[in-house]
Amino acid sequence: MGKEQSPQVNRRTTRSSSSTTPNSKATGEGSKIISNTKSLTVNDLVLSDESINLEELINSFPHRRMQILELIKLLGPLNSPMIPLFVYGGASTGKTSTVLEIFKHLNRPFIYSSCVTCYNPRILFESILNQLLLHRKNESNGYSSAKRCEKPSDFVNLLRDALSTLIDSLKGDLGKSNSKKSASQVNGKMIYLIFDNLEHVREWDKSSNMLPFLFNLYDILKMPEVGVIFISKTSLDTYHSDTGYVEPFPVYFPDYTEGDLRQIFLKNQSNPKLYSSFLDAVLGPFCRITRRVDDVTNAISPLYKKYCELLDDTGVIPNKDMKSELYRHINPYISQSLKETFHVPSQPTLEASASKDKTKRKGITKLGVSESFDKMDFHMSTCAKYLLISAFLASRNPATLDASLFDSTGGAGNQKRKRKSSGKSMEQKESKEQELLMKGPGTFPLERLLAIFQCITSVAEYSPDDEDPQIDGQGADGWDSGLMSDVLLQLSSLCSSNFITKGGSCPLEGAIRYRSAVSEDMALKVARSLKFPLSKYLYRT
Repeated sequence: MGKEQSPQVNRRTTRSSSSTTPNSKATGEGSKIISNTKSLTVNDLVLSDESINLEELINSFPHRRMQILELIKLLGPLNSPMIPLFVYGGASTGKTSTVLEIFKHLNRPFIYSSCVTCYNPRILFESILNQLLLHRKNESNGYSSAKRCEKPSDFVNLLRDALSTLIDSLKGDLGKSNSKKSASQVNGKMIYLIFDNLEHVREWDKSSNMLPFLFNLYDILKMPEVGVIFISKTSLDTYHSDTGYVEPFPVYFPDYTEGDLRQIFLKNQSNPKLYSSFLDAVLGPFCRITRRVDDVTNAISPLYKKYCELLDDTGVIPNKDMKSELYRHINPYISQSLKETFHVPSQPTLEASASKDKTKRKGITKLGVSESFDKMDFHMSTCAKYLLISAFLASRNPATLDASLFDSTGGAGNQKRKRKSSGKSMEQKESKEQELLMKGPGTFPLERLLAIFQCITSVAEYSPDDEDPQIDGQGADGWDSGLMSDVLLQLSSLCSSNFITKGGSCPLEGAIRYRSAVSEDMALKVARSLKFPLSKYLYRT
């Protein structure tokens, strides 16, 4: 269960993503081509041939018993109508895999579409219709869809016809099920439409019309044999729009706790005693940074190999002395791995490297202090450092200047020519600076903090002098909403450490406001450790 889609499940051949690849070998491959072009049946709409019982289902997902039982209750008995469901929670909390395994347990037919692979309305519509019409893309049909559909109005008509045909087929099979029934036989006459990764629809063109259409799909169809399930990483209130629709019933998947992660990682371990001692050493520090199963798995997997380097036999049960020795061996690698967990890479230019070499030869910095001043005397992850800088900028700078300071290039090229100031203007500037210092840091909402965080992390991807900046995973164009839960966890840690304080809620906005509690010297020290040009983003009157 290392990722949200795990444990691994068998993909159904009716999904649009399972289109077959043309075979280049003509000889000896005839049987494969025949199997690829074999017509599909309604039995291909179930997840797999082997069903699982409720106990196996619950044991497959530690600490998800309540969510599993709630979903089964909401799906209701066989052939019973249901209200639309909205399954939501952070990334890597087991939403998709739990829903799919529930349908494997119930052995009911469903249509699955991910809004990641189906990245526009036409692909989404055609993916659903291909599955309902039992159509598989292959060489014989030119890898084309069963129906071409781009407009929501056309999709509703085609969907209603396809659902009616399929439901009639299920009803016919239901009457014959008493005479012959196999392990893969479809249960019931209900069809369930599952829309996964719904938050990506907001990135589509005309998403303001597409989201209300999907939420209203159940009411538009008016077919009691159809159930609709939405899966999202964000809560239902993030989808509110001016167009009214009946809200689906929400089912929340909370983030895993440290105890939950321990139980997940201990599953299927050949030596649980040894792995438990390993988790005692590494799990606590990582859980303070992130609780995403996939991130923690990727981080601790190489550490476990390091942990076992001193052991001749990995089947040994460690005693107290052995645990201490193994901890001393693995401890230096934990700190290094923590820094890389949320590493926002900065591009080291030749000029920066040369400047650093000159500074080392001189033994002093531009400010006339030793290099040891730049070193932080405590550990903080890279993500937390950028979040701390974002909070400092949000407290120091007026909100009205955010658009000018943080443009599409992160504000790096936002330099204006400065005119020579007169003596009177200099006095006014000094008085305004004194007034600003007397007022202290201002408060800011969470939305502004996250917007600044997104902008300044993109600055780390390229030098301000580059003409063609290249932004990858953590850049402005590559911002992943899946990181949202981890950023909020970092914010909670910074609040607990009093780097950021919570203020009262604004009477107009109704949301909690935050305030940076670090000094400018501290912020500059954090910025130097990241080689971030903080002074370029500070508002100076």
